[in-house]
Amino acid sequence: MALNAARTRRPVPAPSRAGAGHATATGARSHGGPDARGPADWDFSTNANACGPCPHAWARVQAAARTRYPDPTYQALRERLARLHGVPPGRILMAASGSEWIMRWTAWCARGGLRRVWLPPHGYGDYAHAAALWGLRRVRQPQQAQLAWLCDPGSPLGQPEDPAVAAALLADPCRPVALDLAYAPLRLHDDTGLHDTMRERVWQLWSPNKALGLTGVRAAYVVAPLQADAADVAALDAMAPSWPLGADGVALLHAWTDDATQGWLRATLPTLQRWKADLVALLTRRGWRCQPSVTPFVCARPPHPIDAEALRAHGVKLRDAASFGLPGWWRLSAQPPQALAALDAALAAVQAGEGEP
Repeated sequence: MALNAARTRRPVPAPSRAGAGHATATGARSHGGPDARGPADWDFSTNANACGPCPHAWARVQAAARTRYPDPTYQALRERLARLHGVPPGRILMAASGSEWIMRWTAWCARGGLRRVWLPPHGYGDYAHAAALWGLRRVRQPQQAQLAWLCDPGSPLGQPEDPAVAAALLADPCRPVALDLAYAPLRLHDDTGLHDTMRERVWQLWSPNKALGLTGVRAAYVVAPLQADAADVAALDAMAPSWPLGADGVALLHAWTDDATQGWLRATLPTLQRWKADLVALLTRRGWRCQPSVTPFVCARPPHPIDAEALRAHGVKLRDAASFGLPGWWRLSAQPPQALAALDAALAAVQAGEGEP
């Protein structure tokens, strides 16, 4: 139906009060990865696959035809992505990035007159930012929402989506629901809160650059719901700029559909699982409280407040989870043994009160 024609989780920390009521748009948004000081020597703040970059995908990106425009319809790429997901090409929409789609989909819902939004209690800040820009009100109960975002698994906690929340949101077939699957390819355990029938009901957002260790290449795509109205799909497609994907993005998504890329990704998961176990063991030994997760990243709280700038001076960067509504907590990704040793040394030095190394 066209939008304009219709109108027992694991224990986690309690949401901060900032998570309720109206979303607030701010000029500064928090992200992991490099900052104004450049890349960190040992970066635990980004969730990119630490085994990457994927050699096959990286080779495709390097060989990208940057001297000419891509096909503005992306027909060949849509067909490849459609085969990967077993859907008709008409259900595939291109996006410049996951963040671009968040802004576009929110704008489409708001233009359709929807005003009450459900967001994950702890989630990526762009959901709330986009909602605030369009004057949407964040609701406390899924049943109160006119549109919603789900994540499976989510960040920063790396836990599966709550099936009860998903079922409540999908009880109304006219309620548009988007599902962020950025971390689904990095799932370390077969533990999902959404079965296939649920997925067919939502707008599935895929952004594989994290899974491939190539976060600098911005590219994403969406699988429209099985029963999506063709007018809705066309409207969302029309809201994109011309050529949302450049040559690098096209190359990345082409590589994503290749068996070599998918095989490499599967082969990295046992390594990431070992590195994550080592990370949790180190943090636990130092008195940190670690939340369970099904991803190669964890959310953890130190026994005492830590000085992020002091750690940065030792070449180590973590992701402060305050912007996720979890003040006092930090998100850390699984990293190779050398990085883990650097983290251990930096934590010891900061605890001892050392300054610049």
